[in-house]
Amino acid sequence: DAAEAVAPGAWQTMPSGAGHDAQVIARTMPASMLFVPSIGGISHHWTEDTKDEDLALGIQVLHGAVERFLAG
Repeated sequence: DAAEAVAPGAWQTMPSGAGHDAQVIARTMPASMLFVPSIGGISHHWTEDTKDEDLALGIQVLHGAVERFLAG
């Protein structure tokens, strides 16, 4: 819902094999991860970079998701 509100039609749900903390937390409560695109698709490498605009959109989506969660 938050992603659609911030970027209508420009988001997608995707499965992830990423472990991170969400994998551990998900054993006891629902968890999710928010991904923003890296320039050129480069990930987990010292050259990884993300456009400021994409970071700003990611922050807006996270903010919206937290608001919805707190509202119940």
